[in-house]
Amino acid sequence: MNFSFSIENWFALSPGLSNKVEWEFWATHFNHDWCLPLPKSTKIPMIQARRMSAPSRLAVEVGLELLRNNQVDFAIFVSRHGELERTYKILSTLNQDNDISPTDFALSVHNTASGLLTIIANQAIPITSLSAHIDGFHQGLIEALPMLQFDNKKGLLVDFDGIIPDIYQTKIKQLVPVYAVGYILTQGNQIHCQSVEKSATIYQEDYPQSLAFLHAYLNQQKQFTLQGKVQDWQWTLNL
Repeated sequence: MNFSFSIENWFALSPGLSNKVEWEFWATHFNHDWCLPLPKSTKIPMIQARRMSAPSRLAVEVGLELLRNNQVDFAIFVSRHGELERTYKILSTLNQDNDISPTDFALSVHNTASGLLTIIANQAIPITSLSAHIDGFHQGLIEALPMLQFDNKKGLLVDFDGIIPDIYQTKIKQLVPVYAVGYILTQGNQIHCQSVEKSATIYQEDYPQSLAFLHAYLNQQKQFTLQGKVQDWQWTLNL
């Protein structure tokens, strides 16, 4: 599997990282404190932001920022765990024979963030919501390929995730507690990716794929390999 595309714009949010300058600093320095406060929402109406989980809020905020100056034809949202924290809360409440919150129930689906983006942005664009273990970022790109390459359309890709409930932490290792990163994708040859056999040399293997890619992108790494589940992904940047 190999494919090429270009990036027209990007934006990301995570604890202590609320603008491009801070992300560029992160990309060139070690030991970022992931326990810093989450960025505040500046584009989501407060009444809606208060009901949203942290990862969905960041994902929608990233999407709104990128849609501010970009007209896209489709959007793809990727999250390995989706609304896991809210779902665990629902299961715990049911286990205690208590009534669940209607808000928690309504906002517990995987496509919560993507649906809220279209509502708040007031844009009726086609939306896809994906989950693909650690390969979500690459599968999101593959999902976008037909529209980029054959229809010459412009797309929004947002990858995000949130805090893993304590009960799952023995099975799921997590360096970045909450994050959302988005890219405006277009047809082009600025960036090339191909699937490869498992490699011993992995770039920023502790980060989710989309953040590891952002780290390399901001550092203008010419070539690097990102870790996948059953295969790895070799990237070449022509920036």
